[in-house]
Amino acid sequence: MKSSLPENTGPHAAPLRGGAGLATQTRPALAAESADQLLRRLEWTVLRRLDGLLQGDWRTLLRGTGMDLADLREYQYHDDVRHIDWNVTARLQQPHVRVFTEDREMSAWFLLDLSASMDFGSSQSAKREVLTRFVAVLARLLTRHGNRVGALLYGAGSEAAMPVIPARSGRRHVLHLLHTLQSRPQATSAGLTRLGQLLASAANLLRRRSTVFVVSDFISEAGWDKPLSLLAQHHEVLAVRLLDPLERELPDLGLIPMRDIETGEELLVDTHDAGFRQRFARLAAQREAELRQTLARTGVDTLELSTDDDLVNAIMRFADLRRQRSRLSGAPAARRLPAHLAQAS
Repeated sequence: MKSSLPENTGPHAAPLRGGAGLATQTRPALAAESADQLLRRLEWTVLRRLDGLLQGDWRTLLRGTGMDLADLREYQYHDDVRHIDWNVTARLQQPHVRVFTEDREMSAWFLLDLSASMDFGSSQSAKREVLTRFVAVLARLLTRHGNRVGALLYGAGSEAAMPVIPARSGRRHVLHLLHTLQSRPQATSAGLTRLGQLLASAANLLRRRSTVFVVSDFISEAGWDKPLSLLAQHHEVLAVRLLDPLERELPDLGLIPMRDIETGEELLVDTHDAGFRQRFARLAAQREAELRQTLARTGVDTLELSTDDDLVNAIMRFADLRRQRSRLSGAPAARRLPAHLAQAS
């Protein structure tokens, strides 16, 4: 076969069922393991490990919606002068400062991309399965501290009326969220994903400041960066990007059928041709660079999560990301990173 790389053969093309031993594009349903079984397993294998690793780090993970006045006391050396209560200082003739406690109760929302490309995976797990486990762990971590979680689902249905799971707390609500994810049918190939629709819908839905997790592989029609930037102006947004190693580099498997799982187009490719594999890797690297630049321009933090990644390591990377952000936001202006370096980081 002549090894010319078609324009539509990109990093989201997937081997067809039975393609030389690679993972199939259509994977077994997640419902094989019930929501309760999945959550119990994750509580034993992931949450128990995180309980030891995250001790003392909870306050750096997520911020609440505001600050509550807790007390007044005399000014001490190193106190922030912006917290001086001038009315009390004038009455008592002694500088007094306000002491605040942070309101930890907050709402977290998961904006979940369940489009066709999320059903792909070259290892034991598809991206959609990784999405489900990530949501289960984060939702349980949050609800155990009394916070509320909700979700907005994109894909596998009419995008004009995206399913909304209202924000609530408690283990039972987490089970309801997981059951909804597991029972959603796999998306059919019906054109490119329009991630901008999901982000715009979230902007209209979320009235109160919240922490928002955008969980997607970001294989989408262009134009989603502006809605993401607008959403980040009113909420604390984290982009959780799911990816698969096969989307970056093809192995030598000979002549195999491939399908663009966003459009449904099929073709035969000769992966034995080194030139084809190199051009595939070059296009994948180009798309990778463009995607990272676009995410950097939006100003949101990004957590990359691969299908062969360890979920505990991913959560710890998230915790490290929040600690770094917390230190930078509290650092003096002279020590903060310049804008161009902050974007690059």
